[in-house]
Amino acid sequence: MANTMVVFDFDKTIIDCDSDNWVVEQMGFKDLFFELMPTMPWNLLMDRMMKEIQSQGKTIEDIANCLKTAYLHPNIISAIKSAFALGCELRVVSDANHFFIETILKHHGLIDCFSEINTNPNFIDDEGRLRILPFHDFISSPHGCERCPPNMCKGMVIERIRASDSANRKRFIYIGDGRGDFCASIKLNEEDYVMPRKKYPLWELIQNDRQLIKAEIHEWSDGEELERILLHLINKTNNPIGSTSSPMSSADNKFQTTTQETYLPTLKVYN
Repeated sequence: MANTMVVFDFDKTIIDCDSDNWVVEQMGFKDLFFELMPTMPWNLLMDRMMKEIQSQGKTIEDIANCLKTAYLHPNIISAIKSAFALGCELRVVSDANHFFIETILKHHGLIDCFSEINTNPNFIDDEGRLRILPFHDFISSPHGCERCPPNMCKGMVIERIRASDSANRKRFIYIGDGRGDFCASIKLNEEDYVMPRKKYPLWELIQNDRQLIKAEIHEWSDGEELERILLHLINKTNNPIGSTSSPMSSADNKFQTTTQETYLPTLKVYN
């Protein structure tokens, strides 16, 4: 399965919540968060919240312990481990941040399954506080994509990953839920697959502009469905691009019906 690249979003895809919201709410800073939210972009807001949380006596270890309590469906864990064991290359493309993602993946024994984590980076400032930087510097070099938040264009990340496959023989399976995943989804080819979480923003955007999606679409609602569908698609990608296997027709570019799930709204516009 070395010809298969599985790309995961993180918030509400690997974990079942938004990691930013989780930390803010669980650590008791929800009111301040709501007060500041109208005044700055999300990425800058979360950096500000990191400063505020730690200025009130909370430590980096406290933040890590909070992150470890975020729910991760057991079938998501087994799906990731199975895909890795089958020889797929796994990467994360997320608008969370590296510390949050790495902490949770390590806690569940999944960090070694991923060859790359593409997300907002962290640093420790002069006062020893955890801070968050934007993936794309939107002040000095904005990415210019109108579909994406200023700090990260996931479509550009997919293009870079695709360009690194010099033989152009990898099939992509992209799994996500949020608005920011739509740009990544339209960068996929006819041989690829996109797995939008049903009743979440990516799923709704695809329904409204399905003609922009070239990849075959397979929706999912929960961890059990994600695992079942992902392993099925990995099996389908056994033949590399350019092999003698039958090509997928454009008629396959449709939603595969699954059970419905109530849309859970989030404060975060892009995730």
